[in-house]
Amino acid sequence: MVKMQRILSRALSARISIFSRAVTQSQFSTLANTVGEDDTVLPKMPPFDYTPPPYTGPSADEIIKKRKAFLSPSIFHFYDNPLNLVDGKMQYLFDEKGRRYLDAFGGIATVCCGHCHPEVVNAIVSQTKRLQHSTILYLNHAIADFAEALASKLPGDLKVVFFTNSGTEANELALLMARLYTGCHDVISIRNGYHGNAAGTMGATAQSSYKFNVVQTGVHHAQNPDQYRGIFGSDGLKYARDVDDMITYGTSGRVAAFIAEAIQGVGGIMELAPGYLPAVYSTIRKAGGLCIADEVQSGFARTGNHFWGFEAHGVLPDIVTMAKGIGNGIPLGAVVTTPAIAEVLTQRSYFNTFGGNPVCTAAGHAVLKAIDRENLQQNAFNVGLHLKQRLNSLKEKYEIIGDVRGRGLMLGVELVTDRQLKTPAKTETLHVMDQMKEMGVLIGKGGFFGNVFRITPPLCFTKDDADFLVDVMDYTMSKM
Repeated sequence: MVKMQRILSRALSARISIFSRAVTQSQFSTLANTVGEDDTVLPKMPPFDYTPPPYTGPSADEIIKKRKAFLSPSIFHFYDNPLNLVDGKMQYLFDEKGRRYLDAFGGIATVCCGHCHPEVVNAIVSQTKRLQHSTILYLNHAIADFAEALASKLPGDLKVVFFTNSGTEANELALLMARLYTGCHDVISIRNGYHGNAAGTMGATAQSSYKFNVVQTGVHHAQNPDQYRGIFGSDGLKYARDVDDMITYGTSGRVAAFIAEAIQGVGGIMELAPGYLPAVYSTIRKAGGLCIADEVQSGFARTGNHFWGFEAHGVLPDIVTMAKGIGNGIPLGAVVTTPAIAEVLTQRSYFNTFGGNPVCTAAGHAVLKAIDRENLQQNAFNVGLHLKQRLNSLKEKYEIIGDVRGRGLMLGVELVTDRQLKTPAKTETLHVMDQMKEMGVLIGKGGFFGNVFRITPPLCFTKDDADFLVDVMDYTMSKM
């Protein structure tokens, strides 16, 4: 028996992925307690009282063949050996063989209160049984009830809600409304920001990886108030002066809007430098523009200390956009603004066939209730603080970790090969990510150079989950 344990341990150290595909969940759990040649105990996943039903669908290889044959060639997947995920429960996912994974990515900060949360599922099923779709040209209480509940979560006069199907749609609509309301076309966004992949939002996005060579006009990209790589460090006021200069030298002196994320998600969990947003909001309003807060990733209690990311900066936007966590995975987005700004869409007919679909809005309302009832904002704060502290302890241990940042359960870990030069460790990031998957932890990847771990789990994440994640990262880095 001892000899067999040593054999298994050597196989894991040499190439965890080769072995893990050949074992069941119970065998992997046994292996996690095995002591290797260096007497290092492998991290053990926290217990969880759920077993998914047997999966009888197509295999991962069969799905890959269909994807190659019938889906867009632009679609990519994570990992050398892509996962075929078939089941989910709260903060865990299960593959075709029933193996459990800790989900620390949350479908790109989308799964807010947990996979297949029973109250959200019940709301979706109940509404689907009654009415799946009609049109907002008829009355249905689901959309009105959710709009009221959503507006109650926003400060000031942000009371009018427009529903969309995604964050891209929400940002497109927000930019349209700002241009109509101000009568100006120029928009200022921040370098490294991401706002969507349609015509207007692609223009506002400031990462070449997400910009095609098509006509994009009227958008100016200001310096990113990047506290890690930026030229002014954490001095937000110095970065804000660039917006003054852009308006003075690059526009007529009047602008339509400024759009920014409080924490750049795709950009690598980059929190804007303190003092930046208040200064820029003041400058934009003096130029006649509106301030748009993109809360697609940082909203819905994810940052822990506030419900919305912009609140941590002490600013009040004119328009707030949201999606992802709003529906816990249901296609849903929204734009919330003031009554005065909302009036501009009455100049013509604005219509969205699925915006306000009763099934989607019923799900969104259930999400809000779950966040409040289960105190998920406080949990995001407590667990996020614990997780960030543990990640910072890893930073002290491994030179490859250049920066740990973010708030609540929206955290980033940037890997570099040289701390002084901040050289992106792109290959190493992929390696660690792949090995962590083989040990049962799923995390995301982002940043302009693709060297930042994006940790955005469901808000039901526990301290035990956080410890397991860090222990797995620690183990993986110790073997590099």
